Amino acid sequence: MSRLQGKTAIITGGGGGIGGATCERFAQEGARVAVLDRNAEAAEAVARRIAAAGGQSLAVGCDITDRGSVDAAVQAVIDRLGPIDILVNCAGWDVFKPFTTTVPAEWDRLIAINLVGALHMLHAVLPGMVARNAGRIVNIASDAARVGSSGEAVYAACKGGLVALSKTLAREHARHNITVNVVCPGVTETPLFEGYLQGAGNPDKLREAFRRSIPLGRIGQPEDLPGAILFFASDDAAFVTGQVLSVSGGLTMAG
Repeated sequence: MSRLQGKTAIITGGGGGIGGATCERFAQEGARVAVLDRNAEAAEAVARRIAAAGGQSLAVGCDITDRGSVDAAVQAVIDRLGPIDILVNCAGWDVFKPFTTTVPAEWDRLIAINLVGALHMLHAVLPGMVARNAGRIVNIASDAARVGSSGEAVYAACKGGLVALSKTLAREHARHNITVNVVCPGVTETPLFEGYLQGAGNPDKLREAFRRSIPLGRIGQPEDLPGAILFFASDDAAFVTGQVLSVSGGLTMAG
């Protein structure tokens, strides 16, 4: 039996690499998937792939840094797909620089997308879950939040905040039968990672250095993440909340 049959799921950043792969996997597992992305064309492309495979989805253009846009998107999903059972906060953005060379405008954007955007989504979706006494939330952070990452100071700070937020919400909403967990990707082949490589000036050498540092011997792919996200979103994890899971090929093994 499909693990998400009859469930409605919102996935932010659904037009991206990890987000898109997660949308498609959730649809395969029977979910009605709302693909939210600021890039409406990317969201539509993912929705079309889901439809072609026989799944049910809805593409919604949404700027998670704008609360009005978030509220409108959430209402559109409820109107079209029904009450929201699952929220996956996957949208993210990064700039790769030593901290002392960054500027406040970059901090503002990093915080708006990586932390405030998740706050907007959680604040918009949680009341409905509380009213129904049920829900699954999976926040996508980063191993940068757990062990640090050179050139990603503000991003790591945002993702560290997301981990702390998740644990707090897990405590606050356990009595409402709502679980809140975190998946931390390691090095993964996404547009963000490609931007990091290009900014470093010698992308091939750096990519090979990353590959050698990963015990499983390869860089992660977007398709490596949906299984872990699906676990937390499913009833298989009904007694799991406030937890952080690294998907990094063994690059990080902190307890």
